[in-house]
Amino acid sequence: MFAKIRFYYGAATISLIAAGIMVPLMMLFKHKTNIILHKYNALILKLLGGKIETTGTRDNSVDIFAMNHQGIIDIIAMEAAELSNIRWVAKKELFDAPWFGYLLKLPNMVCVDRENRAGLIKLLKDAKATQEGEEHRILGIFPEGTRTNKQELLPFKSGTRIMAEKLQLRIQPVIITNSKRLLNEHNKTAHATTVHLTYLEPFTVDGSNPQWYENLQTQMQEQIDKEHELYQRER
Repeated sequence: MFAKIRFYYGAATISLIAAGIMVPLMMLFKHKTNIILHKYNALILKLLGGKIETTGTRDNSVDIFAMNHQGIIDIIAMEAAELSNIRWVAKKELFDAPWFGYLLKLPNMVCVDRENRAGLIKLLKDAKATQEGEEHRILGIFPEGTRTNKQELLPFKSGTRIMAEKLQLRIQPVIITNSKRLLNEHNKTAHATTVHLTYLEPFTVDGSNPQWYENLQTQMQEQIDKEHELYQRER
């Protein structure tokens, strides 16, 4: 029962800070959206009873962070951990959400329309603009395309592969574990815990390894399984 109550407290805290503080601040200080996202996501994590522990080195010079996905805490933790100006790739439905959509529109995140065939073309254009822009931003992508409560990764969507191969992007895989223990959107429970971010070695997609996308999923799954086996961290 306490874990259920804690979940609704956490959900309310996220909604209040995101909609009541972050959106108005980003409207007023449009050139400081990155700092606002970083500081207030760190505050959210603290209020939820969460901490962050990292393994490996975060490479803020890469073009993409490719991550596994369990829920909103994945994004909160990545924003809170460091100030690195991530440009999240998100579905159009989230951009269209009343008021909350401004969390994506104001920082100029990448909108993907899955129902439109031209969506991939727009994704490629946005990725290229991000790569070549004067202000270096890193695309934040969940190759699974949606969140899941399973330990097994869902099949990776083709959009990330096409984009990375077309633009020869540099990718850093990131494994996120324990985030759904902090706030589990599937069974609506929450606990104070440490969210773990594991940064794997970056690599460049250059055509030398045609199996790179399959290898990426295998590598990420192996790390997920390792952390579960050794430390009982779920993802």
